[in-house]
Amino acid sequence: MAEKLEVKELDQVVVRFSGDSGDGMQLAGNIFSTVSATVGNGISTFPDYPADIRAPQGSLTGVSGFQVHIGAGQVYTPGDKCDVLVAMNAAALKTQYRYAKPGATIIIDTDSFGPKDLEKAQFQTEDYLGEMNIDPDRVIQCPLTTMVKDCLADSGMDMKAMMKCRNMFALGLVCWLFDRDLNLVANFLREKFAKKPAIAEANIKVIQAGYDYGHNTHSSTVNVYRVESKEKVPGRYMDITGNKATAYGFIAAAEKAGLKLYLGSYPITPATDVLHELSKHKSCGVITVQCEDEISGCALGVTSTSGPGICLKSEAMNLAVIMELPLVVLDVQRGGPATGLPTKSEQTDLLQALFGRNGESPMPVMAATSPTDCFDAAYQACKIALEHMTPVVLLTDAFVANGSGAFKLLIPSTHLMFLRN
Repeated sequence: MAEKLEVKELDQVVVRFSGDSGDGMQLAGNIFSTVSATVGNGISTFPDYPADIRAPQGSLTGVSGFQVHIGAGQVYTPGDKCDVLVAMNAAALKTQYRYAKPGATIIIDTDSFGPKDLEKAQFQTEDYLGEMNIDPDRVIQCPLTTMVKDCLADSGMDMKAMMKCRNMFALGLVCWLFDRDLNLVANFLREKFAKKPAIAEANIKVIQAGYDYGHNTHSSTVNVYRVESKEKVPGRYMDITGNKATAYGFIAAAEKAGLKLYLGSYPITPATDVLHELSKHKSCGVITVQCEDEISGCALGVTSTSGPGICLKSEAMNLAVIMELPLVVLDVQRGGPATGLPTKSEQTDLLQALFGRNGESPMPVMAATSPTDCFDAAYQACKIALEHMTPVVLLTDAFVANGSGAFKLLIPSTHLMFLRN
């Protein structure tokens, strides 16, 4: 079908998915970025979580976003403003439109723009597009919720389960817009929901419906684009977040050193995913302990935390300096002083990492430059700690930790055997 359309080549494009916290924008964005990485595009992503604990549905403060920048070559940032904005409700359009470029294509679910939705989003009139000076010709206005219900009417799923598939319809539309191969998306979903095949097939059906809606309804009014890598580097790639790359770097370093990896950690956003990931790799000799507080979590080996935890660990870090212990302290920085903003990013722990201890106890401090660089940074931090018998601080932040990039797997390799498990 797509072959009959005019397909325009682009060097790069930015897509932003946005909706309520429960709308699955992170999953839709992750799938699109994974598929893009699979076909050889450079990618950089930015998940934007609300700081509220499950804000009221449809409220301005409860909007969750996921931005992905894909390019024909390597890309280094998730981009400032998007070429395509998916807004699943009125609040998403109201808060996220500022991140859209002039002339951006906007996809909205018109079923989520009723009078109550507009009131929650603090629109003054029912002409929400006119109120925000948005050209209707740039907007794909789709009764997305209704179409998902119709698509899954004979599936036997309850209404709540059907509504969880709305994000897949939006993903189908975006896949049509960028001429993506739906087989790649289907393979991803079948692998993700391997233990729930009925859920996988329902989502695949909805994605196909979204793709068909775009093709049949908008093929004459909206351009289809393709971002195709000009110089593909052969190899096996995966879409990897900074926290996962950090965990893999620690495992690789332990494997290379012939040592068991021990992580003592107290759960703290945005560093907790490192604990979660490492706990899956017991077969590699990894030992993970969820400790009762930040102080007890600072043990020989590796410890992960954020800014508030660095304050509490400073005495143990001092002790590691004077006893010459190879301790790696991972600080995934977050915003604000004190307990701060767990879901927001800031890079303000440098002075604390360099000088935040008594008795003049210096230690090496490193920083990762990107999600994929987290692997090399974690590996080098362990190498320095073991070679010089000193604590090492590794700085990342919420943006680097939760963002993702296309990571080329180093296979075959003696220190990446765990990836074959």
